[in-house]
Amino acid sequence: MKRLIYISILMAITLFATVSAQDNRIPAKGMAKFSKDGNFKPYAFTRHAVGDNDVLIDILYAGICHSDIHTERDDWWSVKYPLVAGHEIAGRVTQVGKKVTKFKVGDYAGVGCMVNSCGECEYCKRGEEQYCLKGNVGTYASHDYFHNNEITQGGYSNNIVLSENFAIKIPKNADLKKVAPLLCAGITTYSPIHFTHMKKGDTIAIAGFGGLGYMAVQYAVALGAKVTVFDITEDKRQDALAMGAVKYVNVKNPDELKGLDNTYRVILSTIPAKYDLSMYLKMLKVDGDMVVIGLPAFSNSPSIDVTNLVMAGRRKLYGTQIGGIRETQEMLDYSVSHNIYPKVEIISADKIDEAYQKVLAGEVRYRYVIDMSTLK
Repeated sequence: MKRLIYISILMAITLFATVSAQDNRIPAKGMAKFSKDGNFKPYAFTRHAVGDNDVLIDILYAGICHSDIHTERDDWWSVKYPLVAGHEIAGRVTQVGKKVTKFKVGDYAGVGCMVNSCGECEYCKRGEEQYCLKGNVGTYASHDYFHNNEITQGGYSNNIVLSENFAIKIPKNADLKKVAPLLCAGITTYSPIHFTHMKKGDTIAIAGFGGLGYMAVQYAVALGAKVTVFDITEDKRQDALAMGAVKYVNVKNPDELKGLDNTYRVILSTIPAKYDLSMYLKMLKVDGDMVVIGLPAFSNSPSIDVTNLVMAGRRKLYGTQIGGIRETQEMLDYSVSHNIYPKVEIISADKIDEAYQKVLAGEVRYRYVIDMSTLK
């Protein structure tokens, strides 16, 4: 009899907790696509309740990343609609869980590409949550295995709830309008620049001078590297040279490509389209690194024949993903203290479709940021 009473009480407590959590879900609104070919429309939804270790952030600015476009267009994998994209987020903390110690209400906080991970595998324990063996919980279009596998929704919205461990502290002196893209474009370029040990005097190439390339050049120049920028247009040449690049190569001009084989210790490719990997691999020095961070649509992805890879000799070709939370915080602190920011154009929430088209056409220089106060 006592056992039955105990089980009944336990079930009641569980039911109460479940109902309570549902009652405490956070109302949210955002701009979503309801199909891959559709336009952005207002979308009302809810986020999971603020747990003991969570923070609620009112989103002030959200960057538009090329990967948002690929995801919304279903270029990589099948996604569930409606979908609110956005993993470059800057905002203000408005609520904290009772066990939170990292933030207080009123602090500025950022969110990048992840909102959680298992925290137990070898990669999580060494601060590389992006390689979590269980799979990190992405900021959007991801199954949140901590919250009944609900699909996460991103930063083109008025708020977000996440573990304090995955929120990034934004320094008070930061230029908040320019911070959001650092949470993806910044860390995606900062991380390989540091794990390849770039240093003063190194001869480095940045292939692609869009949102990622713009950040990569700034970090490499700040370290004192001799940077060459590769792109397919003339209208970026002066910008690259003004930022400190020692050379700009328009790959559509064959004469500019002559004499560059065996030149660079590191090539960082940010190109989001099909291109000749072998051409760049030949430009590496022996034991050099070509790090690929640009991610095209699967249907437009570059490739390399294994014979070319072998014949290239001891020249390394590999990819990398963002960075862990600890490194992302390091990147943000470094960027703010060295005044390294993306060049941004602030747009209203009703201009996202137009911005996507301009990104696809290569007409943006270099990052669109949505003012989320314009969300209706």
